Amino acid sequence: MTEHYLDNSATTAVCREAAEKTLEMMTVKYGNPSSLHNKGMEAEEETEKARDIIAKSLGVSPEEIFFTSGGTEANNTAIIGAARAAKRKGNKIVISAVEHSSVLETAQSLEKDGFEIVKIFPDAEGHINIKDIDEAIDEKTILVSVMTVNNETGAIFPTDRIAKIIKRKKSPALFHTDCVQAYGKIPVKASKLGADMITVSAHKVHGPKGVGALYIRKGVRILPLIHGGEQQKKIRPGTEAVPLICGFGAAVSMFEIDDNYNKVVALRNYTLENLLKVDGVEVNSPKDCLPYIINLSVLGIKSETMLHFLASTGVYVSSSSACAKGQKSYVLKAMRLSDQRIDSALRISFSKYSTKEDADALIQGIISGCNSLVRKK
Repeated sequence: MTEHYLDNSATTAVCREAAEKTLEMMTVKYGNPSSLHNKGMEAEEETEKARDIIAKSLGVSPEEIFFTSGGTEANNTAIIGAARAAKRKGNKIVISAVEHSSVLETAQSLEKDGFEIVKIFPDAEGHINIKDIDEAIDEKTILVSVMTVNNETGAIFPTDRIAKIIKRKKSPALFHTDCVQAYGKIPVKASKLGADMITVSAHKVHGPKGVGALYIRKGVRILPLIHGGEQQKKIRPGTEAVPLICGFGAAVSMFEIDDNYNKVVALRNYTLENLLKVDGVEVNSPKDCLPYIINLSVLGIKSETMLHFLASTGVYVSSSSACAKGQKSYVLKAMRLSDQRIDSALRISFSKYSTKEDADALIQGIISGCNSLVRKK
């Protein structure tokens, strides 16, 4: 049976270049980058090459890039580190209500420590209103954390305007944005965003799992979560995961953002044009969302039922964020969609490797599912 993988917002296939680089660093250039001998210096040189590649992709200095175990650790480091460092300046943290769980749950933990958490809710289409963010930021705000692209709906948030609001209001707040879903798909530049901190992750861009990076603007002070070791200026100490880092760098070096974007736009339009002909299909993503993600509902058929039916035909999608592990989508709930829409939601996510054959298999799979599965009215 041919596989048609359309769950790329959960993870992507590792590209050949990243896989080969990772293997090389595990079997040939396997030294500890902190060691002073030739094998160590060899590993350090390769690590710094990867750091340079990722820094260049974000338009920042290599010394502003800190490697982590992934997006979750990077988000935790940014939010907890910034909050603890600035607690004398205020206690207010502004986030969107539809952030990745690594932001939401981290904010909830800080709330227990006395920080005030203000959540900005989306409208029915999934958009965040910049006016709501504006109204929430004041002189007590020490951190604003809003993702650039939502991982479930693909909604693009106005993060390029937040830094200007902070400056205009003379707020002491730092601005952090989770760019895990945006990175490698649309241009992500620190200067355009005006961000103090940016989170990215390797396994969403055809790199290996287990490695991410946090950009921290030079001059920004945060407190580390981990202690022990001199690596990475003590912001993230411990021996670096050199094979994964170098695989990450190799994947980023293969970015062709504009070409891939245009290809995926055409694929998304083709997919929607055909799926919207199917009775009961409603789209939950906004029209101006990132084209790599389509969130839709097949009304009357539970997400899990349709998901497993599609999997039996070799088509792989998800019902929500992979980190939710099958739970109802809090993102769609925050959009105030009906229970019927939420219970039947599917997330389809493309990559640069996605094809028309994948889209056709999905379309036919949903049509077959609608014809053979019992719908609940």
